[in-house]
Amino acid sequence: MADLTQTAPAQTTRTAIRWASVLDHAILIAGAALMIVPLLMMLQMSTIPDAQVMQHGPSLQIGGEFWDNLRKALFQSMSFSGETTGLTMFRNSLILGLGFAIGKIVVAMLAAYGIVYFRLRFATLAFWLIFTTLLLPLEVRIVPSYEITQKLGLLNSWTGLIVPLIASATATFFFRQYFMSVPEELVEAARIDGAGPVRFFIDILVPLSRTMIAAMFIIMFVYGWNQYLWPLMVSTQEDKVTLVQGIKQITQSLEGNHIPEYGRSNVLALLAVLPPVLVVLFFQRWFVKGLTESDK
Repeated sequence: MADLTQTAPAQTTRTAIRWASVLDHAILIAGAALMIVPLLMMLQMSTIPDAQVMQHGPSLQIGGEFWDNLRKALFQSMSFSGETTGLTMFRNSLILGLGFAIGKIVVAMLAAYGIVYFRLRFATLAFWLIFTTLLLPLEVRIVPSYEITQKLGLLNSWTGLIVPLIASATATFFFRQYFMSVPEELVEAARIDGAGPVRFFIDILVPLSRTMIAAMFIIMFVYGWNQYLWPLMVSTQEDKVTLVQGIKQITQSLEGNHIPEYGRSNVLALLAVLPPVLVVLFFQRWFVKGLTESDK
C-alpha cells in the first residue's frame, strides 16, 4: 500500500512534465507558422498568373508560372539602360551587406581594444559618447552624413555607400564587454613573451573573439542587406541599385494601368529573404554562444 502512494506523485509529475513539453512545442510551432505562412503565400502567388491574383487574390491553387517569374526576376531588366537585373541587384546587396558587416566589426574591435587596453584618460567618457550615438538613428543624421559624403566626392561609389556608416556603437559595446572578460593573466603572459599591442590583438584577441565576431556579423550583415534609405540618397546609378530598392520600384509600378507583376515582385522578395536566413542558420551556434559569453 505504501508503494502505491509513493508512485502516484511520480506519475503525476511525469504527466505534468509531458504536458508542459507539449505546450512548449505548440507555442514554437505556432510561432514558426506565423513566420512561414506569409512566405508560403508569396510562393503560391508567384506560381499563378498576375491577372488571376488581381481578380481573386491569394488562394490555395498552385500554378505553373513560378519558373517564368523566376526567370523574369533574375534576368529581365528593370531599368532604362538594361543593366539592372535581379542578379545585379542581388550582387549589389551582397556587397553592401558584406561591406557593412566586415567594416563595422573591424572598426568596433579596434575601438573596443583601444578603450579597454590602453590607459587613456578619457576612455570611459569616449565609450559613453560612442554609446550615446545609438540615440541618433540614420534618419536623424542622414542630412549631415550626405553632405559630408558629397563634399568628399564619394557619391555613386561603394566607398560612399559603406564607409560613412561603418561605425557601430552596438558592436563596440559588445566587443568592449567581451574584452573586459579576458583574464588579466593572459595579458601579462603575452607581455612577458614579448607580444606587442598589434601582435596581442591579432594573435590572441581576434582568435578568442570568433564567437562574438560571428554574432556581430549576423546583425551587421542583416543591417547592411536591408538598407534602403542610404543607398537611395547616395547612389543614383542604375548599376548600384540594391535588391530592396528593386522591390520598391516594382511595388511603385503597381499603381499604373497595366496588370501588376505580383509574381515577379514576390519572387524578388523571397530571394531577398534567403541570404539573411542562410547567414543566421550557418552562424546560429556561434551567435548564441557569442552573446552569452559577453556577460562572463
